[in-house]
Amino acid sequence: MDAKLSPDQGLNFSGIGIASCLAIGLGGAALILDSMSNRLPWQGMSLTLPLLLSALCSAALGFWVIPLLQALKTGQIIREDGPQAHLKKAGTPTMGGIFFVPVAVILACILSNFAKEVVAVSALTLSYGFIGWLDDWQILRRKSNKGISPRTKLTLQVGFAAVFCLWLMFNQPTGITNIALPLIGASIPLGFVFWPLAGFALVAESNATNLTDGIDGLAGGTVAIALLALGAVVAPTSPGLMIFCAALSGGCLGFLAHNRNPARVFMGDTGSLALGGALAAVALLTNSLVMLFILSGIFFVETLSVMAQVSYYKATKGPDGKGKRLLKMAPLHHHLELTGWSELQVVSVFYIIAAILATICMAIR
Repeated sequence: MDAKLSPDQGLNFSGIGIASCLAIGLGGAALILDSMSNRLPWQGMSLTLPLLLSALCSAALGFWVIPLLQALKTGQIIREDGPQAHLKKAGTPTMGGIFFVPVAVILACILSNFAKEVVAVSALTLSYGFIGWLDDWQILRRKSNKGISPRTKLTLQVGFAAVFCLWLMFNQPTGITNIALPLIGASIPLGFVFWPLAGFALVAESNATNLTDGIDGLAGGTVAIALLALGAVVAPTSPGLMIFCAALSGGCLGFLAHNRNPARVFMGDTGSLALGGALAAVALLTNSLVMLFILSGIFFVETLSVMAQVSYYKATKGPDGKGKRLLKMAPLHHHLELTGWSELQVVSVFYIIAAILATICMAIR
């Protein structure tokens, strides 16, 4: 695709069209995966029912919550140094994670009969959502892009990760400290080293997902794909967590009914931190860290783009205290926008890449 295409050239994209294709694709994939695994799609112990039920409930609840967020004046503060096309989004309600994440978590707990592993992952997800809510609230209260301090955010993330790892330590499945290598059918025993790695995975995944949330529908769609694929991967050994992943994937789809371009609401840190934490928690419980790494390819690259930008700027800093930029703007999706891609082009390409990564995981499962 030519990076110099304008938003009005090339393929005829539309926000509702892309979101509809994603919903149909994920719904069809869930039906096929259930059929291949001899699961009845209309029963709770499947991918299809949790996905569709959560999507419908989240989408419906959004029609009530979004006007409430508007009334509470939770409008997003837009960075002036970002893409100029984003300035028109100022005032769009944020904190959208407060309605679709709890809906998905509650449905997952009910459909899994409150399985202990689902309750544990749900608690971690809501805890990270709470951190995001604190950050979003501070941004709105101060009317700036600065929420809680990075140190406070990191401390809370590490704290909740430590509590989850402590629970995991006393309720650990057999061989959880061995990292499975699906391609060669072997595993790497890590012993005690597994636990700091587990904490790092939780914090890193939540922040990586957070960095990906910067364009209408981008984080919601890519995470929905990753969650459904992860649910299919863990289904044979952890049906409860399969339900959790499918329900949260459906919650993302329901949210996209309001967040697709042009967005009526943003998920904010309330949603993005929760989604990343959920992905990592499920992967840790099911010994699927390698699969998670593949599924998180987009989030990983987005994070690397930020790290590279900061490192290059510091390395090239001159006597005047100013350095050079490696990218026009980080994360990567903003760089692509500033080189001429439209938001819809970025979202479409990222969805395709996420689907390819999910297919790879299915192939090596």
